[in-house]
Amino acid sequence: EEVPDAVIPAASKKITSISSPLRAIVRLRRRHRGLKKSRLHLELPREKPAEFVHTRLLQRQLSLNRTSLYSPSMSFFNQSGFESSQYFTFDTSVEHYSVKKCRRKKSRRKSRMVLYPDKTKKYLPAEEKSKAKRCLLLLIAIIFFQILNAIENLDDNLQKYDLDGLEKTMHREVFGQKVAVESIVELLKDYLATHIHNKPLVISLNGPTGVGKSHVGWVLAKHFRSVMDNDFVLQYFVMHHCPSGVAPLTCEIDLSKKISDMVTRAEIEEKTPLFILDEVELMSPVLLDTLSRFFEPNQTNEFLNAIYILISNLGGAEITKFVIQNASTELLHQQRGAEELLSIIQPVLVSVHPLWKATNIVPFVLLEKSHVINCFLEQMRREGLYPDQKHIENLANQLSYYTTGDKQYSSMGCKQVVAKVNLL
Repeated sequence: EEVPDAVIPAASKKITSISSPLRAIVRLRRRHRGLKKSRLHLELPREKPAEFVHTRLLQRQLSLNRTSLYSPSMSFFNQSGFESSQYFTFDTSVEHYSVKKCRRKKSRRKSRMVLYPDKTKKYLPAEEKSKAKRCLLLLIAIIFFQILNAIENLDDNLQKYDLDGLEKTMHREVFGQKVAVESIVELLKDYLATHIHNKPLVISLNGPTGVGKSHVGWVLAKHFRSVMDNDFVLQYFVMHHCPSGVAPLTCEIDLSKKISDMVTRAEIEEKTPLFILDEVELMSPVLLDTLSRFFEPNQTNEFLNAIYILISNLGGAEITKFVIQNASTELLHQQRGAEELLSIIQPVLVSVHPLWKATNIVPFVLLEKSHVINCFLEQMRREGLYPDQKHIENLANQLSYYTTGDKQYSSMGCKQVVAKVNLL
């Protein structure tokens, strides 16, 4: 049958209207492949499952069948090309992925940059913490707290004995012995800062008569009785506790028992007992041997925590001679003068008994006339008398002095002050 001429243009129009979307689809597919090639550095998408791809193809076929209802020529075209050609989808095949993967490997060889996947997290390698570092920090903390505790204990012990108040009292009541007072207080502070010692504290007060040695012992006894207890302070006078008629062995037993009992009680209450031994130059060798055993470092702990004050006139002649010879110089007020004086006194004391090797010797120098006048003022104040300056100077002039240049040193110190004041 002959087809009319009017029908042919209409069919060609339909074919061109159908082929234009196909050409658009081809162009989109080619553009999509170009974009895929330019994005080789990105991560390959995961492969779709086969069931999902099959469903997408069925949906595409259904859509084409629907269009065939309206245009039979289009259905014929699709039926012939559906089996032979691949339709554009956003899902690519495994072969296409393998080709792109090979190309990415080649491009990676050319570039030195390391590309990490976008979806992976980047972590630094875990640092291994050392246990030794923790132990070291713990040890440092323990040492710090131990030092802090020790410092607090030092302050507590010094506050308990009130050594600052003792120093003020001694400077106020002891005249002309500033260096000796400072030495005694310094030794007490160093020893009483802790309750653990390796040897007892032994202080020897040596000097001529009347220079204030016994008065210092009296001040120490009064102060320690006020801060501790009367049971932990012992004043031992040789002429009173061990007179000349008593056997030395009896005195030794009595002194040993008193020291042992007091030390034992003081250790229980964690206190430091004070023993003031006056007139030591009158002690027999037996008593000196007994004392030397208590001064030894190799003892039990309670005998190491004790303070012994030895008062004697031994070395007084050497001190008097040294002071008179150096009165015109400032040697007595310098450290070099104190060291030189100690080097003179110590051999004299060691020759009497070896126990002075382990003692801290504190020399008491001669008193000047101004110091004697202060002794008169203090004694008159205690007796409740009016301190007349002229009367005091007259009383001071009645004493004997060593005159060297413009200075006068009392030969008897303040020994006769009490007797002179009692006669008023």
